[in-house]
Amino acid sequence: MSIEDPQYCGYVALVGRPNVGKSTLLNNLLGQKISITSRKPQTTRHRITGIDTRDQYQSIFVDTPGIHQTQTNAMNRYMNRAAASTIADVDVTVFIVDRLVWNEEDELVVKSLANARSPIILAINKVDRIVEKNRLLPHIQTLATKFSWADILPISAKNGYNVDALRAAINKRLPEKPHFYDEDQITDRSERFMAAELIREKLMRQCGDELPYQVAVEIEEYKLVNNIVHIHALIWVERDGQKKIIIGKSGEQIKSIGTDARKDIEIMTDQKVMLKLWVKVKSSWSDDERMLKSLGFEE
Repeated sequence: MSIEDPQYCGYVALVGRPNVGKSTLLNNLLGQKISITSRKPQTTRHRITGIDTRDQYQSIFVDTPGIHQTQTNAMNRYMNRAAASTIADVDVTVFIVDRLVWNEEDELVVKSLANARSPIILAINKVDRIVEKNRLLPHIQTLATKFSWADILPISAKNGYNVDALRAAINKRLPEKPHFYDEDQITDRSERFMAAELIREKLMRQCGDELPYQVAVEIEEYKLVNNIVHIHALIWVERDGQKKIIIGKSGEQIKSIGTDARKDIEIMTDQKVMLKLWVKVKSSWSDDERMLKSLGFEE
C-alpha cells in the first residue's frame, strides 16, 4: 500500500440473538481468539472490540451480547442496552442468524435495527451443519422479505466458509478515513480484562449445564514480577451450591479450571503465569447495580 492509497476505517457491529456464533465469527475474522465462546447462550456479556487491519482497510468489530427477550435482572438489562446502543453508533452492522432458524428473538433484533443508519448485512451462520441443503435457498428468499438487507451471505464462522466474502462485503461499505489504530493492534481490551474472560470461559465450558449464569470473575491482582504474571482472581456466585460445583470433589474441578485458564493466558501474554482462584458467594449479585459496575458492566 502506497502513501497515496486512500484508507478506509469504520466500526462494525456483530449482532444477533444469543448463541448464533457472533464470538466465533469475530475470532475467525481476526485470525485469533479475543472473544470467549461456549455452547451456553449469553456467554458474551460485554462489548468486545476486535481490530482487523488489512492493507488500506481497518474494521473495528464490536462483538455485542446477544439480544434476548428475558430481562429478569440488572445484568440482562445491561446486556440488551449494550447491544442496542452499539447498533446506533456503527458504520456497518452484521446481523447473524443460525441456519434455518428464525424465531421471536430474531424478530426482536430486527426491530432494534429499524432505526439503524448503517447498512445491514445478514449472515446466515452454521450452514455447514444444514443437512437438507435444498432448504437453504428458499430460506434465504424468505429472509430477504424481512428487511432491506445490504447483502445476504451464508457462512460458517467455525470453518471459515465464505468469511472472506463477508469481509469484502464489509470493506466496500467502510467510510474513507484514516485508520484509528496501529496495524498490529488486535483489541482495545486490557490483558487484565481478557484474563477474567478466559477464566469465565473455562468455568462455562467445564461446569456445563450444572452452572447457571450467575457467575462472574473479578481480577483482584494482576502484576508482572521477574517475567512471571501473577494473577489472583475471585469467582463470584450467588449460592453455596454453585460454589461447591466449581470447587468440585477435593478441589479437583477448580484446579482443572485454573490449569486450562492459565494455559490460555500464557498464550495471550507470551509469559509464564501463576494463577490463583478463589470462590465467593454474594446473593443476587447479578441484580446489584453497584456490584455490576465494579465488575465492569458499564454503559
